[in-house]
Amino acid sequence: MLEEISDIYNTPLLDLVFRAATVHRENKDYSEVQISSLLSIKTGGCPEDCAYCPQAARYHTDVKVHALMKTEEVLDAAYKAKAGGASRLCLGAAWREVRDNKDFDRVLEMVQAVNSLDMEVCCTMGMLTESQAERLAEAGLYAYNHNLDTSEEYYGEIISTRTYEDRLKTLENVRKAKITVCSGGIIGMGESVTDRLNMLKTLSNLPRHPESVPINALVPVKGTPMENQQRVEAWEMIRMVATARIIMPKSVVRLSAGRLELSMSEQALCFMAGANSIFAGDKLLTTPNPGFDQDMEMFDILGLRPRKAFKGSKREIEVNV
Repeated sequence: MLEEISDIYNTPLLDLVFRAATVHRENKDYSEVQISSLLSIKTGGCPEDCAYCPQAARYHTDVKVHALMKTEEVLDAAYKAKAGGASRLCLGAAWREVRDNKDFDRVLEMVQAVNSLDMEVCCTMGMLTESQAERLAEAGLYAYNHNLDTSEEYYGEIISTRTYEDRLKTLENVRKAKITVCSGGIIGMGESVTDRLNMLKTLSNLPRHPESVPINALVPVKGTPMENQQRVEAWEMIRMVATARIIMPKSVVRLSAGRLELSMSEQALCFMAGANSIFAGDKLLTTPNPGFDQDMEMFDILGLRPRKAFKGSKREIEVNV
């Protein structure tokens, strides 16, 4: 399987983009792009040691610790995101794992509130038990993000505070609760191309492909162990997007962190190669990102349109009538 994925990845670039574009058009409306907005509801102070993350308490970065936001503040952000064209709001909390306490109760309240706006709600809050996943599902959570980050073989080079198996177990718990799975990774952390392809192999070999696969390029942040990493080339992102599209044809492939460094032409190639989701808004948790107005201008030029909420789900009819 790895050899097959490697053959795909190493196809001459223009041939690869053409093949991915063909697969994309066979499985998706190529002109639709899902717009998500990412909100940090609890920032900084994380006890983990992810080498790329400025929210880790042990690193000296410019990120300030902020307590859990109030539901009213989250709702206000949701209204603004929806007005900007977003159909999904992702709530991120800098936790190692979810704990059964008052903060989790407030998150459930946030999920219910945003869900009432007919927006898809996603959470990314670290490890999750099966019972916690069930409570989130009952509150109306549509998706849970838990990235693999990299290959199992390279994982120990970037994180020591949780295992690869821990991540896979969380994805299993999310799936059992019938919440859609959002899982991808980051390139540019010093890993080899084989590591990148092994990560895609793991994702594609899950019992069911993730509904959403974010492809992130590392944004080096001063104060983290990876502050001096070289930024990845656009062609590497295009190859990752195209390969993900071909081996997971029905998944939504999200062009995520690092998009600010891509020109409109480079993003256009990513869309042609099968990317059909972006994060919009000025910030991705703690790193810069293109704003809504800038993205809407790009959509207009490229002939793209925002995808409606709950596309392909049982809830689509009642929301979009």
